[in-house]
Amino acid sequence: MIEHLMDVFTYPPIQRAAIACVLCGASCSFLSVFVVLMKMPLIGVSMSHAAFAGAVLGMLVGVNPFLSGFVMCLAAAGALGPLSDRTDLAPENVLGILFSFLMGIAFLGMGILTRTKAGVLNLMWGSLLTLSGFDVTILAVVTGVLVLFVILFFKEIRAVLFNRRLARASGVPERMIYYALLFLTGAVVSANLATVGGLLIFALLVQPGATALQLTYNMKHFFLISAASGIGACASGLVISYIFDLPSGASVVLMATVIFAMAYIFSPKRRMAKLKKRNGTP
Repeated sequence: MIEHLMDVFTYPPIQRAAIACVLCGASCSFLSVFVVLMKMPLIGVSMSHAAFAGAVLGMLVGVNPFLSGFVMCLAAAGALGPLSDRTDLAPENVLGILFSFLMGIAFLGMGILTRTKAGVLNLMWGSLLTLSGFDVTILAVVTGVLVLFVILFFKEIRAVLFNRRLARASGVPERMIYYALLFLTGAVVSANLATVGGLLIFALLVQPGATALQLTYNMKHFFLISAASGIGACASGLVISYIFDLPSGASVVLMATVIFAMAYIFSPKRRMAKLKKRNGTP
């Protein structure tokens, strides 16, 4: 079995899928830290549906789905940033309204598209084994930009994730960091449309960060554990999808859930909280 799998990895489509797994796991996991620590999982939902809606609209008008999905994500990020900063609108309400609007656009487009259902389904669920060299190149560029941004602005990102108001009071350009993270979320989601799909990528924007949250308090370790979780889910999901002939996107998401469940069960933070509760310590 192992020798057969090694032989399989000599084929270019499998090689592209394996590279995309690493890139998808790393990019989504880094953003997952932002989504989880800011307690705004609806950002992931809204961005994933923005990319999906944009890609469907692109197919309707004959434009490259990645390009139209990317533009729609940037538009959603551009609208979300200023709206969430308004004091009279709760961020959760803004995200909920945006999510509903984008869902309506996506399914309206799907209803109109009758001749290209297969293409729409690929955008919805993803297909690792049908990725082109262009798809992998775009994903590599977006992942590289994201990793470089995190490395260069790590201290500022940490301050914003801890508390945006305190970061602003300390002289940190928190609005620039926050908006940049929103735009990078849009870029990562649209770049991963063909990998995991517009509906399933939301799981990878939440579960790796949620997994890391069970295991560490250290911010650097948080990013590393989240990345390991995301890459592990993508790699194991690809192998399982090949062995059992299952949809790759769904397999990746299920493995991400399994990894989170294991982290939750064996969480040292959870055990420590139980001990404190048992001993009556705050």
